[in-house]
Amino acid sequence: MSATAPARRVLSGMRPTGRLHLGNYYGALKNWVSLQYEYECFFFVADWHMLTTGYEDTSKLPAQIHDVLIDWLAAGLNPGVATLFIQSHVPEHAELHLLLSMITPLGWLERVPSYKDQQEQLKEKDLATYGFLGYPLLQSADILIYRANFVPVGEDQVAHVEMTRECARRFNHLYGREPDFEEKAERAVKSLGGRNSTTYKQLRRKFQESGDTEALERARVLVTSNSRITVADRDRLLGFLEGGAVTILPEPHVLLTAAAKVPGLDGRKMSKSYGNTIGMREEPDQVVKKLRAMQTDPARVRRTDPGDPEKCPVWDLHKIYSDDATRAWASEGCRTAGIGCLECKQPVIDKVVEEVTGLRKRAQEFEENPELVRSIVAEGADKARDAARQTLDEVRRAMHLRAE
Repeated sequence: MSATAPARRVLSGMRPTGRLHLGNYYGALKNWVSLQYEYECFFFVADWHMLTTGYEDTSKLPAQIHDVLIDWLAAGLNPGVATLFIQSHVPEHAELHLLLSMITPLGWLERVPSYKDQQEQLKEKDLATYGFLGYPLLQSADILIYRANFVPVGEDQVAHVEMTRECARRFNHLYGREPDFEEKAERAVKSLGGRNSTTYKQLRRKFQESGDTEALERARVLVTSNSRITVADRDRLLGFLEGGAVTILPEPHVLLTAAAKVPGLDGRKMSKSYGNTIGMREEPDQVVKKLRAMQTDPARVRRTDPGDPEKCPVWDLHKIYSDDATRAWASEGCRTAGIGCLECKQPVIDKVVEEVTGLRKRAQEFEENPELVRSIVAEGADKARDAARQTLDEVRRAMHLRAE
């Protein structure tokens, strides 16, 4: 008996590199906080992914995992509505990764854009390992084990989701065939009921004849929301929409997320590797010190020199933290040299300190109660394993790896 995931399930993860900074917060985490109330969300700490580039020293991993979880909870991820867990606590990820590795062409892994990029950037590390080559496939397993419908990513991560779609497509093609599939699918169409059967056929024809993706999505919703059909028929109908196989592993879709551009203290992208970050739980005095020294428009050598906000990284912080009136004041003052750089920074400093102070206060509850954090991720792992086991049962059955 197969199990189909809800039509609005989201999956995303984050490597535990330690305490998060404002770039992480505005780049992904704040968006997750919103998504958890719109979708069924699974968010995991990707500790196995840390081993792909940092396998030689894992002693700091427990503390780094704990820090990330504290930051998630302080930011507003709610374990009452979202499932929060640690990747290695759900071994089904590893089993699906293993099974997918048996059918994934080597060329697919070698052409992932970040493969050669990271080898170039991390020359000091020995990355000639199977784990590093296979990490995009582990990402695919992370997504497919939950039959996630959507993966929230920036444009630089779209290639990873596309590879996951290819893996699902290949798996379904190899193992989703069953005797008399079309005959069973046609019977399943009739079981939808008169009007729904007609609508399903029309939408299927629209997609297959003209590639109408909106029609495909409407047909999927029609199928997944129908409580009259069996789960096996549901999978047949979903597969029948696109071809001649049962959809065992649904293809995930990209959920492109708008991320605010958060500059680092030196004007480059905020990143721990650049040492230019402001932590989500930074000491307020340190925030003030760092922002007062933050790089500005290099053309403003003297207080009387006019500047260009678009060439100043502080302006990107104004776009995040300031209202229209403050931005207008800062832009005008910069261009006319009516205000100095420290004056321009002050409203941003005040807002960042206010935000960080709030995050520190919310984090304190969890820092003082580590048992609560352990309980949250234990419950999350139980829920995640339930969903993962359902998928693996179906995968094993399709591959004839399960005793009947």
